[in-house]
Amino acid sequence: METVCDLVLPCKDEAAALAALLPRVPAEFAVIVVDNGSRDDTAAVARRLGAAVVHESVPGYGAAVHAGLEAATSDHVAFMDGDGSFDPDELLPLLEAVRAGRADLAVGRRRPVRAGVWPWHARAGNALIVSWLRRRIDLPAHDIAPMRVARRAELLALDVRDRRFGYPVELLQKATRAGWRFEEHDVSYHPRAEGTRSKVSGSVRGTLRTARDFAKVLA
Repeated sequence: METVCDLVLPCKDEAAALAALLPRVPAEFAVIVVDNGSRDDTAAVARRLGAAVVHESVPGYGAAVHAGLEAATSDHVAFMDGDGSFDPDELLPLLEAVRAGRADLAVGRRRPVRAGVWPWHARAGNALIVSWLRRRIDLPAHDIAPMRVARRAELLALDVRDRRFGYPVELLQKATRAGWRFEEHDVSYHPRAEGTRSKVSGSVRGTLRTARDFAKVLA
């Protein structure tokens, strides 16, 4: 199977998750793990399992994502958390939507596989932000694109500047205002890999910090 898309996984201390996740990535994707200040064996595990590794010293989700985007070489680029909460096979319909020309940005909409996977505080915050964006700019999506595929050149031209957790909100705003065509697919949302902890939804404090980053972008 020919590799047709780079897959960027922003990671911090995700060695335990990557060990199970990387062997499941479809052959269509060449994986780029962006190590964003890990203190575990994230980089070593990624290299052992065949992924390219990029080190980004600036902390923040947006910084890691942008580093991966710059390192990508394929015409198409996918993005997904590296914590084991998503099924990489579900990237394939997103990739097909963009390659077929139906969408400029194909995104996932999280559907928890069971109760408790998506903590109430994180789910409520996400719903509030998305509802606000749908009213303000007619965002054609129902989640903040935790999984997404687009063309690399067009993403770079969109010039998303946020380097923290506000990155996906700025991306959605700019893509909507630029007239990008969206296609949204339901994606399964699983518990994180054992031995890892979310920097966002793992605590109320993490969710509030993320909400602060969202608010800066929305302002």
